Amino acid sequence: MSNSMTANWNYPTSVKFGAGRIKELPQHCATLGIKKPLVVTDSGLAKLPLLETIMAILQQGGLAAAVFSDLRPNPVGRDVDAGVAAYRAGGHDGIIALGGGSALDVAKAIGLMVGQNRPLWDFEDVGDNWLRVQTAGMAPTLAIPTTAGTGSEVGRASVIIDEANHRKVIIFHPRMLPALVLADPELTVGLPPFLTAATGIDAFVHSLEAFCSPYYHPLAAGIALEGMKLVHDFLPTAFKDGSNIPARSQMLAASLMGATAFQKGLGGVHALAHPIGAVFDTHHGLANAVLVPYVLKRNRSAVEGRISEAARYMGLADASFDGFMNWLLALRVELKIPHSLSEIKIDASRAAEIAKMAKSDPSDGTNPINLSVADYQKLFEDAVAGRM
Repeated sequence: MSNSMTANWNYPTSVKFGAGRIKELPQHCATLGIKKPLVVTDSGLAKLPLLETIMAILQQGGLAAAVFSDLRPNPVGRDVDAGVAAYRAGGHDGIIALGGGSALDVAKAIGLMVGQNRPLWDFEDVGDNWLRVQTAGMAPTLAIPTTAGTGSEVGRASVIIDEANHRKVIIFHPRMLPALVLADPELTVGLPPFLTAATGIDAFVHSLEAFCSPYYHPLAAGIALEGMKLVHDFLPTAFKDGSNIPARSQMLAASLMGATAFQKGLGGVHALAHPIGAVFDTHHGLANAVLVPYVLKRNRSAVEGRISEAARYMGLADASFDGFMNWLLALRVELKIPHSLSEIKIDASRAAEIAKMAKSDPSDGTNPINLSVADYQKLFEDAVAGRM
C-alpha cells in the first residue's frame, strides 16, 4: 500500500490512519496522559490473537493494562455498570476502546460514567440532558476500530439497551467523542465475510440516510457522497478477499465517513433497525442491510433527485433512482444479505410495537418524508414478507 493512503485527520477528531500503525499505540496513550489503560473489548475479540498482540505492544511500551470484555453484542446498561466497576477497582486512568460498534459504545459509556454520580439513563440524548454531565471526571478514551461499519470511533454517543423498558437508548455528550482514533486496516483483516458485508452495508446506510436527510449540512453531504462511492468501489473486494489491505483501508475510511456524515441525521432505516435490535437482538448492520431498499422505495418521492446525484457520482451505468435501486439489490445478493426479515427469524407478531418504537426513535425526525406509525408498521410487515 502506498504512503498516499496514510494520513492524519482532525475531522471530527484526531485520526491516525494507515496499515501497521497499531505499533504506535503506547505513544498515543502517552499523548493522552494514559499510563494504566482499561482495554474494553467484546468476549469474541478477547479470545483472538489480536488482543494478545495489542497487550504485548502496551506491555513493551511500559503500560500496565487490564482487559474488560464482559459485554453483549447488543449492549445493555449492566454491561456499562460492570465496566465502571472494573475501571475503579483497577485504578485505571484511561480507556482503550477496541472492537466493533458494541465494544466501542460500551467503552465510550464507561469513559463517561466513571466521572458521574447519576444513573446512565439520566444522560439520554433528549433535550439538554447532556448538560448534567460532570466532565471533569470523564476518562480519556482512545478508539481502535476492528470493523468497518458503525463508525462509533468518531461518534459522540453510545447506543445502550435499557433492559427494563426494552428500548435502545442513545447516551450523548460531546466529550464522548474519543480524543484519538487509531485506524489500522490490518486489524480488520480477520473479519469474516458475513460481518464484512453486514458492517459494510451499515457504513453505506449511514452515508445514504445522511445524504437524503433534509437537514442543511453541506460538509456532511459531501462526505456522505464519497462514503457511498467507496463502499460501491471496495466492499465487494473486501468481502471476497478479506486480506486485501487497500480494500480494507477504503472500507475503514468509508466507515469513519458514514459516522461523520450522520451528524446530518439518519432516517427510517435506522428508526426501524433500532427497535428491531432491541426486541429481537438482531445484528444492527444486518437489520439495516435487509431494510434499506424497502425504506428507500417508500421515500422515493422526496429523494429521487438526490439518489440520481449519488448514482452519477458513484459511476453507475444507469444513474436514475431505478438504476441505483437495481445496483443496491444486486449488491445485497452478491454479499449474501437476506432479502426479508423472516429469513433472519423475525416475524410480524410484534409489528405494532416495533412501529410505535420506530416513530419515537430520534432517527425518524430526519427521514425525508413524514412516516406515520401505520407507515412504519407496513414497512416492517413488508420487510418480514419480502414484499418490495
